Amino acid sequence: MMELFYKLVGVASAVAEEAAAAAGTTATAATATAEEVAEINPVVSIITTLLPMVLIFVVFYFMLIRPQQKKDKQVKEMLNNLKVSDRVCTIGGIYGTITQIKDDTVTLAVGNQNMTMVIARWGIRSVEEVTIENDSESLN
Repeated sequence: MMELFYKLVGVASAVAEEAAAAAGTTATAATATAEEVAEINPVVSIITTLLPMVLIFVVFYFMLIRPQQKKDKQVKEMLNNLKVSDRVCTIGGIYGTITQIKDDTVTLAVGNQNMTMVIARWGIRSVEEVTIENDSESLN
């Protein structure tokens, strides 16, 4: 990335030197101001103006947009892989066991008495790993 910047600066310096030689003055590239370079070559001016905006977009993409897309893909995959008898946690914090799955709804068995709840499929936060240490332990 820095090489590109140095190349652009080198192009701007060369253009300023040529302009100074053509004008018959003794100005060097080191004394050329940004306005002189912009007057000589508007393309360099546009590139130096747009470069920071492009860099900001690239940073936003890799730090915000791309991780969110990955997370959305994982959630969608988890919701598509739900099956009966999965132990899940809803967005509201309710733990239950899936007893039935229809298109966009899921029926959960909740509590000691296995009360049923019908919730939207998107309302499931996570599928829980169930480990039972002894037979007397209850899931609900």
